[in-house]
This record gives sequence, C-alpha cells and structure tokens, in this order.
Amino acid sequence: MDSDSDEKPRRLTRAEAKARTRRRLLDAAARTFARKGYAGASVEEIAEAAGYSIGALYSNFGGKEELFLELMAGGARARVERGKQTVEAVQTGTEDPETALGRFFLEAADKDDDLPLLQAELWLYAMRNPQMKEALAAAQREPQAALAELMEPVLARVGASGRVPAATVATVASAMFQGLLRQRRLDPASVPDDLLRQAMRWLFVGIANTPDPSTEERP
Repeated sequence: MDSDSDEKPRRLTRAEAKARTRRRLLDAAARTFARKGYAGASVEEIAEAAGYSIGALYSNFGGKEELFLELMAGGARARVERGKQTVEAVQTGTEDPETALGRFFLEAADKDDDLPLLQAELWLYAMRNPQMKEALAAAQREPQAALAELMEPVLARVGASGRVPAATVATVASAMFQGLLRQRRLDPASVPDDLLRQAMRWLFVGIANTPDPSTEERP
C-alpha cells in the first residue's frame, strides 16, 4: 500500500484558516459588488456566496463598508507588489521604462474583470457619503505611497529625478490607468494594448523634457 495515500491533509493553523476565510469573503464580495452594486449587495448574500455564516463575516470584517474598502486597498497593494518586478526590469535595462510600465498596467487591466466596476461603485458611494470619502482617501494613501516608490527608479532611468515629485507622477499614472481601463471595458477597440504602453511613453517623455526647476532663471 502506498504510504503517501494514507497521509492526512495538514490541518491549517488558526492564522491560516482565518486568512483563507477572509480571502474567500473578499472574493465573494468582489463578485457580488460587481454584479449588484454596493447598494444592491447584502452581507447575507456575500456570506452565502463565500460559503460562510453572517457571523463569520462579521468576525472578520466590520460590515459591507469595510469589505468594500479592503477590496480596493488590498487590490492596489497586490498591483504594487507585481509592479516591483517591472521596476527590476527597468533597473537592469532589460526593458525601457515606458514599455515596462505599459506592460505592468496592461497586465493589471486584464487580470481582474471586476476592477473597473468596483472602482466606479466605490467612487460614487464615497462621493455621496462624506465619512466613506475620508475612509477611502485614507485607505488609498498606503498603496499610493508604494506606487510612488516604484516611480523613483523609473524617473532616474529617464533622467528626470527631481523634475517632479514621484508622488505626483504616481497620481497621474494611476488616474490615466483608471480612465483608460474604464474606456477599455466600454469600448475595447478604442484602447488597444499598445495605447496603454504609449500613454506611459507620453507621460515620461513629457517629464524628461520638462525644465529642471532648479536650473530655471528667476526674474
């Protein structure tokens, strides 16, 4: 008899089980929010879709709003982690900055079909609810700061360090990505793969050709 077939699956630790529960609840929430919108989705439906009780949902998240915020913040953190590989390609010279960033945003655009729907839902809800607006802004600061760190070596690569703050470049790049992503979902032919790469090229060529403020003559 094969001894391997007699081995029992390893029992998850409490931390591993909790992480799996949270992940399943977030996946179910993403599908439900994208399909029914924030207002139309209920915690009961999300819990049922994940295969858990409502009590399990509330033991991991404070409610629907917290689930919504974590989806956005967690998704942004995951994209930044993937972006680190992009920066490595730029630093080693295997790809030019514009192509590397364009590829990064293209992969992010096509990886999650629900992303533009979730972003639109959250933005609309936040604009109508001041407390949610503040919470969303706070939740986005960490991944936005991480994205700014990714921009630093890219700016150095194109000879534009110090021309503009990396945080400003991250804000512009993020806004471009979100706008193009929504348009790509609405009319795929209007935002072909190469446009995402070209948009990054336009951004960084423009930055590289912006006069250095420290060298400008003052009147």
